[in-house]
Amino acid sequence: MTSAIRAPAVAGMFYPGEATTLRDTVRRLLDAAPARPTHESWPKALIVPHAGYVYSGATAAQAFAQLAPARGIVRRVVLLGPVHRVPVRGLALPGASAFRTPLGEVPLDEEGARAIASLPQVVTSAPAHAHEHSLEVQLPFLQEVLGDVFALLPLAVGDATPQEVAQVLDAVWGGRETLIVISSDLSHYLTYANAQQVDRATVDAMLSGRATLNHRQACGATPVNGLLLAAGKRGLASRLVKLCNSGDTAGDRDRVVGYASLAFDDAPDGGDAKAAAPRAGEVPDDAGAILLPIARAAIAQAIGVAAGAPEGAAWLQRQGATFVTLTMKGALRGCIGTLEAHRTLLDDVRHNAVAAALHDPRFPPLKAGEWPDLGVEVSLLSPPAPMPVRSEADALAQMRPGIDGIVLRAGTRRATFLPQVWEQLPDPRRFLAHLKAKAGLPPDFWSPDVRMERYTVRKWREEKAEGGE
Repeated sequence: MTSAIRAPAVAGMFYPGEATTLRDTVRRLLDAAPARPTHESWPKALIVPHAGYVYSGATAAQAFAQLAPARGIVRRVVLLGPVHRVPVRGLALPGASAFRTPLGEVPLDEEGARAIASLPQVVTSAPAHAHEHSLEVQLPFLQEVLGDVFALLPLAVGDATPQEVAQVLDAVWGGRETLIVISSDLSHYLTYANAQQVDRATVDAMLSGRATLNHRQACGATPVNGLLLAAGKRGLASRLVKLCNSGDTAGDRDRVVGYASLAFDDAPDGGDAKAAAPRAGEVPDDAGAILLPIARAAIAQAIGVAAGAPEGAAWLQRQGATFVTLTMKGALRGCIGTLEAHRTLLDDVRHNAVAAALHDPRFPPLKAGEWPDLGVEVSLLSPPAPMPVRSEADALAQMRPGIDGIVLRAGTRRATFLPQVWEQLPDPRRFLAHLKAKAGLPPDFWSPDVRMERYTVRKWREEKAEGGE
């Protein structure tokens, strides 16, 4: 992979070319998307259209909006789209180190590129990417929703079989840290009524997992078919997010282009466990089995109580930001944590566990006699993301109950509430008032200098405290 940066080719044509206008446009489209009832998860894969934003932006936004809980967790986006200008045999990497948009640069996923480089259907073709819009138009949505923590694995798909595409997807499927995005429009230049019928049948085929689409049905039929094979093998559940055509948005109804967004969710039972296993170094979903004993052992050593030695794991050496929350017979007994990662997970959990037990200023130091009734919870935080707020009303409108941990800053004052606090304070107004109080501010305080950030957590709680009833 070279140090070349792939410059935007369709900025100012398919989407606004100026950063502020582009960001405002993307946010407006995302804000208009219907809220998804489930807030704890996000799709593993998406199919989204790639026309100009005035035509298909709203349809794409409805799918991308469902990735909000993934911010700070998804760190790799595998993006596939069909070639429109330069033919290529197979799936083409760009031979670049980053893709640039008016919102900034997205680094290329070098690890992912190495993982597929030996496959015979994977080639490198800078010309195939240079003027290709099917991948580029998705990036501003991804940048806005996921932040600047993800790397991109972009593949321009030409002459390939669905099996060849599926093989590539299998190689980089990953776990929670990996998102798959397939870029495709549907039928082209049919009448409005005819397109509605044809596109509905195409979507039905996708939802049924039939990997037999042709390029009259979808310009991205090849990558779509490959996804359908890979998703079917893992038992992913598909659902339609939005279906329309250009006659519904910004064009006439004599010759329309069809647009659909679909989401593919992991099966409730986890589907193919081997396929869903996390990459080396990623924190697994069952990390609590190791993190909770580590926290408890650190506290035991600090207060002179005997406890078993916790297990180790390679992922404990990655950096992470955690909070350790202690309870005593259901009541809070201490909570200390780290907002931004600056040491290993192992050291962070140990440090915060001892701090919560001995140095939370709201409580006296934990005594050995309290040990039998102690409960422990460990939360792993995503990187905080800025919340641009213009007023308190704007802040309240942006807060997502049950999802967001919130950081409030005003001058030298700072406070945070974990997402778990929504259980006690489900009303955003009360949540914010108590957060202000925690920062030492009046409940009615507001200032143009207020800064807010949001984050999400993965949390693990002891089902039964050691020695408890």
